[in-house]
Amino acid sequence: MREVVRWLEEGRTYQWMVDTYRRKYEIETTISMWAALRRRNGIENRIVRDVDLIPWAVLPEHRHAHAVSMLGAEARRRAGKVLTTQMSDMLNAWLSGLERDNTVVHYDPDNPQGWSCVPRCDDVDTDLIRVPSRRTGRRHGVAAEG
Repeated sequence: MREVVRWLEEGRTYQWMVDTYRRKYEIETTISMWAALRRRNGIENRIVRDVDLIPWAVLPEHRHAHAVSMLGAEARRRAGKVLTTQMSDMLNAWLSGLERDNTVVHYDPDNPQGWSCVPRCDDVDTDLIRVPSRRTGRRHGVAAEG
């Protein structure tokens, strides 16, 4: 149990835990099992909802794109969650690229890729995204876990 709590505190993903448990102990587990264990033991939820960073209803085929992963990581960081060193490094590099290129993230569900970077409009874009004319996401936003 201590090992699992440490993994959760380190911010390991449930998929990482499934894979590691299989490799170390040759026991098959599921993502939902790890989530239930976290809940039953009162371990703080890693999911952060930030409708300012992800105000869209993101289609299933676009939910694992790099841009939404990075927005989710930034949401977790802004909420005071600890990111893994690898995730923090990836996020910092991604943010540096947006700043260097003077771009923001745009989501278009009708585009096959969904996500793109568009030139920043100084009077419009005050954060990392091109704010849509209306929010389409769930009331509390899209969950950002990782």
